[in-house]
Amino acid sequence: MSKPQLVSRIGLWTALGVAVPFLFHQFGIAGKIFLPMHFPVFLAGLLCGPWAGFWVGVLSPSLSFLLTGMPPFPLVLAMVPELATYGTLSGWLYGRGMAVVPALLGAMVVGRCVLGLALWALSFVLRLQISPHTFVTGAVLTGLPGIAAQLFLIPVLVKKLDRDRGKGYISG
Repeated sequence: MSKPQLVSRIGLWTALGVAVPFLFHQFGIAGKIFLPMHFPVFLAGLLCGPWAGFWVGVLSPSLSFLLTGMPPFPLVLAMVPELATYGTLSGWLYGRGMAVVPALLGAMVVGRCVLGLALWALSFVLRLQISPHTFVTGAVLTGLPGIAAQLFLIPVLVKKLDRDRGKGYISG
C-alpha cells in the first residue's frame, strides 16, 4: 500500500471512528455497552498496520471530542492512549503473524491496562476522585456485549477486507 493510500485509509477509519459512535448516541444506543469507537481503531490496526492503528486511535477520540463533546472530558484524555494502544498493538501482533482473535485479545488486555494507568495519572494531575481499578473493571463488565461483538465481527470483517495480508502492507 502506498503512503497516499495509507493516509486516505487512516482518514476513512478515523471518520468512521467519529461517525459510528455519533450515530449510536443519536439512536440512544449506549457507547459504553457496544464500544463503537473501538471497531474502526482495531480494523485500522489489523488491516493497515500499527502506525495506522495508532493514528486512528489518537485521532478518533480527539476529533470526536472536539466535534461532538463525546467522549466527555476528562475521559477523552484516558481514551486516547487506550485506543492508540488497541490500534498499535493489534496491528503489530497481526503483522507478526498472530491470528486476529489472539491479536485482539492481547491488544484489549494491554489497552485496558493503559486505560487504568492513564486514569491513575489523571487522578493525580486533575485531582479526580476516581478509582482506576473500579473504573476499568466497570468498563470491562459494561462493555462485555461490545467485546463479544468485536471478537465475533472483527475477524469476519478482516477476512473479507484483508486483501493486502502477505503482500507487504506498510506496517511502520
